[in-house]
Amino acid sequence: MLGGIAGIYGALAYIVTMMVFLVVLEYPSITNPAEKVAMIVNDQATVIAMTWLSYILFGVFLVVLALALYERLHAKDAARMKIATVLALIWATLLIASGLIFSHGAGVVAGMYDTDPDRAVLLWQGIEVVSSALSFIDGELLGGLWMLLVGLSALKSEGLGKALCVWTAGVGIVGIISILPFLNTLSAVFGLGQIVWFVWIGIDLLRGTTRANQLSTSKMH
Repeated sequence: MLGGIAGIYGALAYIVTMMVFLVVLEYPSITNPAEKVAMIVNDQATVIAMTWLSYILFGVFLVVLALALYERLHAKDAARMKIATVLALIWATLLIASGLIFSHGAGVVAGMYDTDPDRAVLLWQGIEVVSSALSFIDGELLGGLWMLLVGLSALKSEGLGKALCVWTAGVGIVGIISILPFLNTLSAVFGLGQIVWFVWIGIDLLRGTTRANQLSTSKMH
């Protein structure tokens, strides 16, 4: 049950965050550091809320989903699922750290902006570099490896439908190759592919829980 909910949350977090950061705040399109800090100051509450939604809470739900998939698939492919789960936990930890740095930094920068705007801009540039590096802005290596290994394990164990297995592995491969400098833009494709995957895997896990409960109830009777 929790794994399915975590999957659905992952998709919703992606969609809401993309809408707010890309459409409402237009954060990626702001290239001037001073304008970016001014936007953060003016929309501080929204920026921090979206950071918690898309990084910190997302990381927590990612842990839940990774453990749920481990429980589903490890019986027939334990070694690969152990590696996959460790990678997912590391990825989740780094995303949470990135979000905490971004969120706290936004508050600090907003607090000093009125008295020392130049220093605030300089500080934010440092915060943004660190936060972006932790969130794998230059390629989705850990997320890609996790999904590839989960997809391969699911194919071997037949723990997920074949189409879902292929989609999982395919999105994982896209994430891995997005670390190449000339293919960094594939990170966006990875993100879109993950939205579909989070919904798909979430529904699959929820259905699995329902089937298990039905079997348990029938055995009791």
